[in-house]
Amino acid sequence: MTQVIRSGAFLQQCWSVHPLCVTVKRLADDRTVVLLCSSCRSAHHVQYNSVTAQAAAMPSQPEAPAAVAGEAEALAKLEACIAAHRQALSLREMDVFEDRVLIRCADCRLHYDLAVAQFEMRQK
Repeated sequence: MTQVIRSGAFLQQCWSVHPLCVTVKRLADDRTVVLLCSSCRSAHHVQYNSVTAQAAAMPSQPEAPAAVAGEAEALAKLEACIAAHRQALSLREMDVFEDRVLIRCADCRLHYDLAVAQFEMRQK
């Protein structure tokens, strides 16, 4: 039986202990990004209210990076990233107090900022 715990603290702890083991697995139909940890074998479900995409700042570009227009376009880009090069996606930042997760795509050089509605950790 799968145990479900609704708290972002488990993802935060998992990511802080072994950050290279937490990977983006898929985008679920219910506005959820599923992250897997290969070390503790947990599935972390991040249900989001909104997603925004922003180009990562390059060292040669001192100005602020441009945001991708609209949530629909940001979500489409995130779906395309997951489908095309899932291995390039990584969890870069998270804040359980502000209910926020930042995912970065190394290939597209985009940051996806998710406003989180609910965190869930599922472990067998």
